[in-house]
Amino acid sequence: MAEIEDNVDRELFRNVEKLRQLRIEHRDLDEVISRLSLDLHVNELQLKRLKKRKLMLKDQIARLESQLIPDLNA
Repeated sequence: MAEIEDNVDRELFRNVEKLRQLRIEHRDLDEVISRLSLDLHVNELQLKRLKKRKLMLKDQIARLESQLIPDLNA
């Protein structure tokens, strides 16, 4: 039984750490996009790709956050 709890704790820690990394990357991308948006000679394709990556990160963050919320029926 303790082994199962240990595995759950390890998985929870991995998910929390992954969530932290995704949030950092999302924030960093937001800063890069903001700076690039101010540049008159910005590569629009590059900017579009960065925005798409940021949106994918947002979706991953939402999924992980949802997994970390315990079921109320349990």
